[in-house]
Amino acid sequence: MTGIVALAAASDPRPDENNVVAGWVGFAVMIGLIIAVVFILRSFTQQLKKVDAARDAGVYGDAPGSEATDGSAGSGEAEGPGGSGQSGNPPTPHQQL
Repeated sequence: MTGIVALAAASDPRPDENNVVAGWVGFAVMIGLIIAVVFILRSFTQQLKKVDAARDAGVYGDAPGSEATDGSAGSGEAEGPGGSGQSGNPPTPHQQL
């Protein structure tokens, strides 16, 4: 049994400290990921600014400039594509009351 342990230890030497490095490829991948995240965050903030401007213009059915913080359209019912007064989505808890 000790012969198997000695054979396993001899055939699998510890790697040198210089063999275990990320190198320039790992550095380049990290820099690439950081740059990608920065571009995604910039795009996200631009889209949020467009949504705020559209909401202020009244695109979403709200009165222009209204500050509805709970996400409701004001009357509790939004007009859907058919104009029936229902949006087709299940009502939220504050609309059920």
